[in-house]
Amino acid sequence: MDNVWLASALWIGLALAASLISIWAAISVALIEIMVGAVAGNVIGLPLSPWVNYLAGFGAILLTFLAGTEVEADVVRRNFGASVGVGFVSFLAPYLGCLLAARYLLGWSWPEAQIAGIALSTTSVAVVYAVMVETGLNKTELGKIILAACFVTDLGTVLALGIVFANFNIWLVGFAAATALAAWLLPKYAPWFFAKVGHRVSEPQTKLVLLVLFLLGGIATSVGSEAVLPAYIIGMVLAPAFQHEHELAHRLRVMAFGRFIDRIQGADDGRRAHRIVPHTQDGDQIRRHPAAHPRLSLQAP
Repeated sequence: MDNVWLASALWIGLALAASLISIWAAISVALIEIMVGAVAGNVIGLPLSPWVNYLAGFGAILLTFLAGTEVEADVVRRNFGASVGVGFVSFLAPYLGCLLAARYLLGWSWPEAQIAGIALSTTSVAVVYAVMVETGLNKTELGKIILAACFVTDLGTVLALGIVFANFNIWLVGFAAATALAAWLLPKYAPWFFAKVGHRVSEPQTKLVLLVLFLLGGIATSVGSEAVLPAYIIGMVLAPAFQHEHELAHRLRVMAFGRFIDRIQGADDGRRAHRIVPHTQDGDQIRRHPAAHPRLSLQAP
């Protein structure tokens, strides 16, 4: 569809339908959006365009960052074993199960089975966070443990993706160093910057957060990693600052939920998810060019 406004109307129409269905069925809208996206992807063929992918990626990054800001260090410290244990098992069990099922029950080759295992072992922190906010669990200790476990699950997926497909080089080390440097500097200087500029119409606080997220996300994508991984880490290190910046957190949440970014992300996940069918050629392509598949778990072949 060449008309961007008609395409936008189609996406928003699906998002509105998902919202109404979620109200009627009393089910989280994030889950309904994925199902609506999957059905629409099969029935009407949702248009694939760069701006849709951008908004979907933007929504995933922003919601993942906000999920990180909800994780309190004290809660994670008290429940470290539970968070790591749940996250590790929730990654390893589906990874091995799908890997072995694809290899021995479906007869796929090892590259195909590895892709299936990695793709189906991950979770979406953005979707989990949306459900948490909708139910109010993001403010409870249980919700914070679940969010921390989701990060462990996604970290396992990223590590598995890197071990199986990534090309380890100096750029990957540079990305890790840049993320570590940002995680070290931001807790020290971001609160000072937030207090210095204050809450202004020009939104310098919001722009600083987006600058860091986009910069690290761009570096992550360039080296074949996930753009949402540094977003969660930055959110975690800025969690103490956001406990005092309620208005900034509210503005970012409005940007993600009040506009249609997260709706695009949810429906786009559904549209992509209905087409996870790896092939040998695609597996070979990922092995040669891992950076071309930054969202392997949702990328259509």
